Amino acid sequence: MPLNAAFMNGTVEGEDVWIPMSMILGGQERCGFGWNMFVECLAEGRGVSLPAGSIGAARGVASAVGAYARVRKQFRVPIAEFGGIQEALASAGSDGLITISGGDLMNAIVDNHEAPMVISSVMKQNCTERGRRIVEKGMDIAAGSAICRGNNNYLGNAYMSLPIAITVEGANIMTRSFQIIGQGLTRCHPHMLDLITSLQAPKSEEKEAVAKFTKQFHKIVGHGLTNFAHSITRGIGSSFSTKIRSKKAYRDGDKLLDYHEKQLLRLSANFALTADLCFTLGGSLKFEELLMGRLADALGAIYLGYATLHHYHRRRGIDGLEALTEHAMLRLEKEAQDALYDASDNFPGALGPVASTVMKMGCFPLGNMTRPYKDPSDTLTKEVAKLMTTPSEIRGFFQEGIYMTPSGSDAVHQISDLIRAVPICVEADQIASKLRKEKRQPTTEEAEKIAKADALRDVLVQVDVFEHLTTEEGMDGYVRPALVGTEERLAHLERKRFVEDGHGQAA
Repeated sequence: MPLNAAFMNGTVEGEDVWIPMSMILGGQERCGFGWNMFVECLAEGRGVSLPAGSIGAARGVASAVGAYARVRKQFRVPIAEFGGIQEALASAGSDGLITISGGDLMNAIVDNHEAPMVISSVMKQNCTERGRRIVEKGMDIAAGSAICRGNNNYLGNAYMSLPIAITVEGANIMTRSFQIIGQGLTRCHPHMLDLITSLQAPKSEEKEAVAKFTKQFHKIVGHGLTNFAHSITRGIGSSFSTKIRSKKAYRDGDKLLDYHEKQLLRLSANFALTADLCFTLGGSLKFEELLMGRLADALGAIYLGYATLHHYHRRRGIDGLEALTEHAMLRLEKEAQDALYDASDNFPGALGPVASTVMKMGCFPLGNMTRPYKDPSDTLTKEVAKLMTTPSEIRGFFQEGIYMTPSGSDAVHQISDLIRAVPICVEADQIASKLRKEKRQPTTEEAEKIAKADALRDVLVQVDVFEHLTTEEGMDGYVRPALVGTEERLAHLERKRFVEDGHGQAA
């Protein structure tokens, strides 16, 4: 059982097991097609099930840790007001939105009876990695309450089991550095697959194959030139629009969609040009895993960018969703830009210097001026963090599907208690701030609200305490194995002892 998690990942063994032909999936005529079925299931399943775990982690961290940051105080100030906490929360929140958006789009694709191997790989690798980052941010914020085991710890098990999702069904390192681009480059290119097919034609079809090869080759060259032109024109245009864009433009949902769609079109042209240049490597591409890893990062960021915009288009109307979407899109665009730039700096192969120059000319025609994407501003980060730590529709969005104990229940459920404590603590903090400004004492009602919030805080920041870890340790006279004989050995050691005399002096 991997890392004590209920993830059944082992070989099934048996003796004298008899399986009738009628029990084979698809019947006897499907014998020998097990591998095909496995690959098809993998194409769908790993793009759904494993990202679903990350989606659950995103909702749990945003709901519970966001509440904890408001409940927990340090130096008489909620830690939600500290810049470092805000940075971690905003990052977890936007990663959460990206993961949820990717999951919604992937589920819609599978519901349409598609089995997209490349997108499934992108979802598995990218979303599980973001899920790991989300939980790590949650652990950093929750700190001591996240490392002490017990019923009050809602993060420890998730943190411990995350490497399982990273490892199974195609380890993330292999998926990123080999599988995504290795499979996608030829199968997703509009002309390359037909060209390869023409090379495999039998001798009897040589004449038709040559004509087909020539036609597809011309199409590939034309496709590359088109991508080069689009990269330059869209690169200059998007850089200019980014330069003159107001930092508050995202508050208009239509402008938000229009701007980021254009940026993704630019990045898509950059990626397509880079993919065309990869053909200069020939068969050696499969050994250039550093390049393929960077391109997988770019492709993942672009795909999830479209998924995030699709999600916003479907869910717009949630107050605060514009800020969260803007934060997520800025990060994704910068991820894609940086991955492409690093690829251009390190393009391998005998023609690497030429390909690198062409790539830089196409993707970044005016140098750094056409690398416009930056991390979200501190103002936007603070806005997103506030939405996640105060009563808001964004908190309601993340709490969708989160289990809550019935009101008035005596059951211990830390997540439910934290979520319900947020409005109480926020109101108490507002009263305290008002009292300081007005320099007066609280009324009876105000004092009761502050006292109620303080009592909640005192309970919710506590960790579980255990008198002993095992039944044996709880028995009378139990001595830990490491301490057995210690007292006897110490008694035989020659040691100096300082004993006070009657006058308080050491003798």
